[in-house]
Amino acid sequence: MEPISIGGAWTFTPTVHRDDRGYFLEWFRAAELCDSLGYRPETAQANCSVSRRGVIRGIHFASVPPGQAKYVTCVSGAVLDVVVDVRLGSPSYASWEAVRLDDESRRAVFLSEGLGHAFTALSDEATVIYLCSTPYAPGREHGVHPLDPDIGIGWPTGTEPLLSGKDAAAPTLEEARRAGLLPAYADCEAYLGSLREAADARNSLAARLPGHPGGSLRGE
Repeated sequence: MEPISIGGAWTFTPTVHRDDRGYFLEWFRAAELCDSLGYRPETAQANCSVSRRGVIRGIHFASVPPGQAKYVTCVSGAVLDVVVDVRLGSPSYASWEAVRLDDESRRAVFLSEGLGHAFTALSDEATVIYLCSTPYAPGREHGVHPLDPDIGIGWPTGTEPLLSGKDAAAPTLEEARRAGLLPAYADCEAYLGSLREAADARNSLAARLPGHPGGSLRGE
């Protein structure tokens, strides 16, 4: 897992084993993710999204707690995946970083609870799949307009952006702040801290169990 410039987000590039039959890879490795996070994120839902060139989805985030962590990869075509820091009080508030995900490198991105997520299809068609730590909850889901000039995401040029009606009507980051929709950085850190403390408590309990080898439960 490699951290990006925004705290709480990492990339993972798997080893792709190729031969004359095709190829094999491990696109998700819980143990490595747990080593970076200090706890095992839940997997409550798996989503699949198919988009044509020029489609922009996002910027989406959920109220914290519990928020919604995401582990994202592209299994067909290519996308520009964007992490946006919408956490009020964060050292990197309002900043963004883009990562290319495609069916060649098979790179993945993990976003912790409270971060905003968006992507656009770079190929004629792109299929994105992602694991979510919590199920979809309409009342806790929010968005910021992906073309907000104050964020200034460097979307590819040459293709007219295509947004859903909901994303096109989303507020700017400043409007979302004034409406009280944005998660607080302190709340996000406190929630993640509680997850790590719970993992540590499980590890401590397991270490006292008769016959237990003393291994960590963070990845179990």
